[in-house]
Amino acid sequence: MPVAITRQVSPAIGDCELTHLERTPIDVDVARAQHAAYEAALAALGCRVERLPAEPDLPDSVFVEDAAVVLDDVAILTRPGAESRRDERPTIERALAPYRDVVAIEAPGIVDGGDVLVSGSDVWIGLSSRSNRTAIDQFRGVLIGHGYRVHTATVNGCLHLKSAVTAASDDLLIVNPDWVDVTQFVDHRCIAVDPSEPGAANVVRVGDTVLAASAFPRTAERLTHSGLDVHLVDASELAKAEGALTCCSLIFEELTR
Repeated sequence: MPVAITRQVSPAIGDCELTHLERTPIDVDVARAQHAAYEAALAALGCRVERLPAEPDLPDSVFVEDAAVVLDDVAILTRPGAESRRDERPTIERALAPYRDVVAIEAPGIVDGGDVLVSGSDVWIGLSSRSNRTAIDQFRGVLIGHGYRVHTATVNGCLHLKSAVTAASDDLLIVNPDWVDVTQFVDHRCIAVDPSEPGAANVVRVGDTVLAASAFPRTAERLTHSGLDVHLVDASELAKAEGALTCCSLIFEELTR
């Protein structure tokens, strides 16, 4: 059974870190309702949702993906690029400890989980304002012994690599080619987002199904036409905090240590 670790929306989410968006008011109650519907969608797809309590003093903490990367035989605790987010790590480490050995990225490395794309034995890590080469080198040192190939990826105009590309299936990526060079992803098919929906490349894969944001129906239609089972969820309020669907969960197979 896949496990999905989530965290309730902080009451302070309005004070979140922003890089590419202008700050607009976030309705915390709406954000919580949308997040609960997202969790329900994960549960309906067979995930056992482990919901961590809200962190009142950590505005971005609902975006649990940025604090760790979970692979089949190891979990890597990140060191987020925004200093305000580093206190999110201890609770994530405790949540992962029953399932995986956990290793941590050390200073001066910085990396957000949103910059880490895993597809099969390939791991791409985006160079962004939140992730640097030192952290990528540390990832490579950890994962080389586990059979993974770690690649450096370049991104432009977006917060994270997974703002621009995510895996929809074993060999299919959904991409915004204006934000990432698709020639970096050898041996993978790529579907481009609809040009009118630049933020649509972020989807959550659960088995043979993907969760896609309801704000991007044209891109969802492209995914459906490619043969994917697509479920739409509304994440419009969390998007005001530069959050996307993958940001809100850590999904992995339950392999108790």
